[in-house]
Amino acid sequence: MLTVSNLSVQFGKRVLFDDVNVTFTQGNCYGIIGANGAGKSTFLKILSGKMDPTSGHIHLEPGKRMSVLEQDHYAYDEHPVLETVIRGNKPLFAIKKEMDDIYAKEDFSDADGERVGELQVQFEEMNGWSADSDAAALLSNLGIPEEFHYTPMGDMDGKLKVRVLLAQALFGNPDVLIMDEPTNDLDFETINWLENFLANYDNTVIVVSHDRHFLDAVCTHISDIDFGKISHYSGNYTFWYESSQLAARQRAQQNKKAEEKAKELQEFIQRFSANVAKSKQATSRKKMLEKLKIDDIKPSSRRYPAIIFEQEREAGDQILHVEGLSASLEGEVLFRNVDINLAKGDKVAVISRDSRATTAFYEIINGKEEPDSGKYQWGVTTSQSYLPVDNAAYFDNDLTLVDWLRQWAKTEEEREEVYVRGFLGKMLFSGEEALKTGRVLSGGEKVRCMLSRMMMLRANVLMLDEPTNHLDLESITAFNNSLKNFKGTVMFTTHDHEFAQTVANRIIELTPNGAIDRYLTFDDYMDDPAIREQREKMYKR
Repeated sequence: MLTVSNLSVQFGKRVLFDDVNVTFTQGNCYGIIGANGAGKSTFLKILSGKMDPTSGHIHLEPGKRMSVLEQDHYAYDEHPVLETVIRGNKPLFAIKKEMDDIYAKEDFSDADGERVGELQVQFEEMNGWSADSDAAALLSNLGIPEEFHYTPMGDMDGKLKVRVLLAQALFGNPDVLIMDEPTNDLDFETINWLENFLANYDNTVIVVSHDRHFLDAVCTHISDIDFGKISHYSGNYTFWYESSQLAARQRAQQNKKAEEKAKELQEFIQRFSANVAKSKQATSRKKMLEKLKIDDIKPSSRRYPAIIFEQEREAGDQILHVEGLSASLEGEVLFRNVDINLAKGDKVAVISRDSRATTAFYEIINGKEEPDSGKYQWGVTTSQSYLPVDNAAYFDNDLTLVDWLRQWAKTEEEREEVYVRGFLGKMLFSGEEALKTGRVLSGGEKVRCMLSRMMMLRANVLMLDEPTNHLDLESITAFNNSLKNFKGTVMFTTHDHEFAQTVANRIIELTPNGAIDRYLTFDDYMDDPAIREQREKMYKR
């Protein structure tokens, strides 16, 4: 279907890819993974023809159509939403436009009539007459109401634009679908719809995502970028992660007998093959795992940050009392009359369909904003640490990372360079990396610095507003595991399904008409029909 031959990419002296040869076949979904800077987005640009490799070539089977999730959110600002979606099928749209142009001619000739007849045959073969209704259905499934279908893209909210562009990529059943971070700015319901859509998609999908639940739900293969090469592995992300960790442990145990290693790996594959029956792509994936050879499993070169949250002291039973809290923005109610009593050991996923509501809530209980009404009170034994969604203010200086982290040291020992470097080293800032200034850091590096700060504070209450933004899969996995093991109290907001499901033991949803508060796992909360009905009522304005 899609073949990559002898691909090499080099920027100056830096070699990103070296003699890569891989094939993407029909009916499979490939999750492209790799450390930050490994070249995931670059590889997708090369596949889609938006960037030329240093050498090698890409071959798409003749007659096949490729569709790419558009990253330029302003490219279609002059076009209506519905038309923007249909433009995703370029051959179809070209025929439609040519027919419209001919019909618009004042001097319609016999030759024009013949040409229109030819075009109509092609248009019908491509299901062109149902294009408008198909595009409208896609938009509705992605949460774009019919009232917006003829709105110019330039007038659409940024988050809704993302959904329109996603509909554009999906439109017309492309033979090869390429997507870079398709779940960004989507809510849980829309992500779930997309997971179901792709799990039942018959053609080839190639996707980059930091959402582990999404990769597990849709991927038949993981394509790992490591050492300048790309290797396909059967199975989803969790299978790749656990198998690579098992292989790494076995490599470290050099004196372990070969037959013991083989038995351990074989049992692992069999266990995963049995569990995969729960997958949306169970049959085909199970067959792939059964064919997997022991030698196919390789240890990864990934480095995982050591994120360990400890409490300076354990909090008492009274954590946080919130009473009648309300907030609005420019006259629009974000949440109203919220009452909460937080207990020791609660790990709360604070969610809302409006991300402004959750951010406003954190800003208020951290004393950075004033509510419209209501009050809150922290327990006297609590100490709080907050990771805001926007951390730019923390890095508006020219301090080195060593001096930057020293700002939160509490003792002379903690101010020692060796001690500070130890914290930074845990977050993969070693050697000269620790002498960089905050201004030159990437988004992911800034979040890792903020986590170093939180670790140093040793608070017994952690508040995290979209903490996985900008992080790579390795950091997200380590972060996720650290919160599961943390003995204190956590409040967090995330669009990472796996994060929410594995950390939270309580869900609080903020709506314009109050809060829904349940001691449930995230999946149980989202799947409960009674709660689903209540949610719909609570969001009505």
